[in-house]
Amino acid sequence: MTALTPDTAASVAKGDALPSLSVQVTRADLVRYAGASGDLNPIHWSDRVAGSAGLPGVIAHGMLSMALAGRVLTAWTGDPAAIRSYGTRFTRPVVVPDDDAGATVELSGAVAEVRDEGGERIAVVDLKATFEGKAVLGRARAEVVLPG
Repeated sequence: MTALTPDTAASVAKGDALPSLSVQVTRADLVRYAGASGDLNPIHWSDRVAGSAGLPGVIAHGMLSMALAGRVLTAWTGDPAAIRSYGTRFTRPVVVPDDDAGATVELSGAVAEVRDEGGERIAVVDLKATFEGKAVLGRARAEVVLPG
């Protein structure tokens, strides 16, 4: 996947699909994310605590799921600074088994709108993250400044 350039960005239009991405999330990833984020909640590493909280197992951090979906944007733009805004709701957890395979999260996006604003061309992108065929994020939407 080649990132957007001023030439390719000029043709971005409503309905364009962003390249999709499939990511494996393992318990080791959760440990690394917990250390980096400071979110040491045991529902993200202890089956016992997750079960006592009524969860089906250890779950990935919501912000990790959000960040994974953001990778679709950064791969497309080639520039993390191009993301002007990004928000979502968390609709379903990603349950991460205690094995080497982990959980598969499917990520994609599509351009919902392109507009000119203050001398910049802005793409509004709707993102999708699914786990076991069900949405993990709801209303995941970002605004991206297109190069050019």
